[in-house]
Amino acid sequence: ELRKMSFISVFDVMGPNMIGPSSSHTAGAARIAFLAQKMIMPPLKKVEFTLYGSFARTYKGHGTDRALLGGIMGFSTDDMRIRNSFDIATDRGIDFSFTPNEVETDVHPNTVDIHMVNAQGQEMTVRGESLGGGKVRIVEINHVKVDFTGEYSAIIVIHQDTPGVVAYITRCLSERNINIAFMRLFRESKGTTAYTIVESDGHLPEDIVESIHQNTNIHDVMVVQM
Repeated sequence: ELRKMSFISVFDVMGPNMIGPSSSHTAGAARIAFLAQKMIMPPLKKVEFTLYGSFARTYKGHGTDRALLGGIMGFSTDDMRIRNSFDIATDRGIDFSFTPNEVETDVHPNTVDIHMVNAQGQEMTVRGESLGGGKVRIVEINHVKVDFTGEYSAIIVIHQDTPGVVAYITRCLSERNINIAFMRLFRESKGTTAYTIVESDGHLPEDIVESIHQNTNIHDVMVVQM
């Protein structure tokens, strides 16, 4: 019986909502990457994954690498294409790499940095943590500490840290009757680049990006639709 079990692929379906043997190492990893790719304009041309903690030690055996690559291509956690994500990414012309980092230990055990480059040359780095049970948290965007779970639809606004910008963002949301579930401001330091993350329990209208972008202090606006 044990001999038979040894031939079961780690990408056999283990439940209705994920591919792989571990909710943290596969479903969580795919979820982090899925959220990350929502924050940059497609198509992606290059992605570099740096893995920490148990991700770094077991990413090949647990299929974390395939899950991350599947998520970065927009595959959901139960998408069967995750099994073949290496081949699919190669066919799509995505240059990808995985680098384990076991030197830095002052991180959550299941942590990954995802550095993305799109066809337009835009670059973005996102750090995510897999918390177990498929739940995740984005804790850094471009090396600025943030807190974003991806459980709600969200607007992420990168802007100059200057008076009036946050009020402008909330006014744009109010004009479109967007219900704010959570709203947080993160910044590098006073007067530099800031990130305002607004999470809503409703669908976000597509024209909200154009509306918020009209303020000259806004650098970028991203919508992560759930």
